Amino acid sequence: MNSTEIAEILAKPYSQQLLTGAIPARFSYVGLDGDPRVVPIGFLFDGERLQIFTVPKAAKVKALRKNPRVALTIDTEGFPPKVLLIRGTTELKLEDGVPEDYIIAGAKVMTADQHQEWTAGVKALYDQMVRITVTPDWVKLLDFETTIPKAVADLIAEKQQG
Repeated sequence: MNSTEIAEILAKPYSQQLLTGAIPARFSYVGLDGDPRVVPIGFLFDGERLQIFTVPKAAKVKALRKNPRVALTIDTEGFPPKVLLIRGTTELKLEDGVPEDYIIAGAKVMTADQHQEWTAGVKALYDQMVRITVTPDWVKLLDFETTIPKAVADLIAEKQQG
């Protein structure tokens, strides 16, 4: 999938709702033991990449240093579901203090009062954080209005042909 195709899908209104809304991403990676992991995680979309933050000693940091490939999904609960699927590669960067992007990402999921208290707490707790930048190299939006999974589309085509 080329960068133009990726940008077009990420620019769609449903994609933008999912990328800028309060729903956490489900972030999957391969653990050091070779088993898959999936964790819900907050993120910030910068227009091209997803920015995720964690503590330097997190298990995912060690695992991503070994295998930087990841997959994410961001999806809704309602019907019809809206699902944004992303695969990509990560880059890790150790940063002193609490990155401003982490503070901005946190604001997506809490009230202003909660955010102020949370911000003070994380700034007091974290001396360093790791920025995990996910660069998508494959994306798919399933909105079940204009796009559906290929297997379902194939089944519909088969039924229509007889």
